[in-house]
Amino acid sequence: MPAIRFRSALDRISSYRPTEGATGAAPPRPLSANETPHAPLPGVVEAIAAAAASAHRYPDAWCRELSRSIARAHGIDTDRVLVGAGSVSLLQALFQAFGEPGDEVVYAWRSFELYEELAELAGLRSIRVPLADAVHDLPAMADRVTDRTRLVVVCNPNNPTGTVVGHDALRAFLSRVPATCLVALDEAYIEYTRAPGAARGRELCEEYPNLVVLRTFSKAYGLAGLRVGYLLGAADVVAQLDKTCLPYAVNTVAQRAAQAALGLQAELAHRVEATVAERTRVRDALLARGWRVPDAQGNFLWLGLGAASAEFGRWCMSRQIAVRTFAGEGVRVTIGLDQDNDAFLKAVADWGDAPQSAAPERGGAAAGAAKR
Repeated sequence: MPAIRFRSALDRISSYRPTEGATGAAPPRPLSANETPHAPLPGVVEAIAAAAASAHRYPDAWCRELSRSIARAHGIDTDRVLVGAGSVSLLQALFQAFGEPGDEVVYAWRSFELYEELAELAGLRSIRVPLADAVHDLPAMADRVTDRTRLVVVCNPNNPTGTVVGHDALRAFLSRVPATCLVALDEAYIEYTRAPGAARGRELCEEYPNLVVLRTFSKAYGLAGLRVGYLLGAADVVAQLDKTCLPYAVNTVAQRAAQAALGLQAELAHRVEATVAERTRVRDALLARGWRVPDAQGNFLWLGLGAASAEFGRWCMSRQIAVRTFAGEGVRVTIGLDQDNDAFLKAVADWGDAPQSAAPERGGAAAGAAKR
């Protein structure tokens, strides 16, 4: 009997594998998945419990109440908001909706690993543009845009390096991209950004109708287990993308939890500031030990360890600390609870000197880390 034939793209990609420690029997110190270490915000669990009572009914397919709340929060009309089952599902909609098989999508590398797989599944050709000192090289990305480019993705802050692009730099980039090419600004970690002059995606949407901004409730809002995110863009773009989204993908519990969390901005700000303070403390400690660490603006840090990455990842796991290892490139470390961060710094101290690829350039740790 002939074998079942699958799309050839499936031979080039692997099933998604959660990072070690993200699910199941996680080690005591999970610093691998970029989750917030804090429990849901006050009142969110109660909203979840109340919503569970209607689990026998279909959810609102259009997420109307949540969409209205998001629109109010951003000062835009509701028809410019699209809610999905996490920002990844909205990214998938973008990859499916823009371009025909063989068209191109441009993104930086290394960046979020699913961009490549989403492109393969959509039949798009990936154009990966190397980072420059761990930062998006926007001029080089603009140079790679052709008449076959239908989509450009900018991850800001970039996962896994944590670096950001400037507002003026992004505007200059957008001015070079044809109006017929969509630019997606992936802002999954934007709540943690404190860099002066960082790009303000929502503001640029008013100037460039071919720009969309993606946000999520999985990170700072602490709803990673419920999968809900949203996209902001021009009404005609949102209307087209809505056709590609699965109906009822965002369940009632997720919708109600996100709406409750959205109304708790003061409490959210307090938790985010605590994470930002810990991020600064851990980075400063690493720099003081001679490690080279980019000025990360998410809830994680990047150690460009090169060939030593896998060994360092195993070293951390032997101390019951899960980190995200990119073999041959680097290690991403999520900022967790104070005691977990202390345990990580102890593991760094026990490891010894920073590998050469992670050591600062001539001029000292601060000078090497500050290069943007």
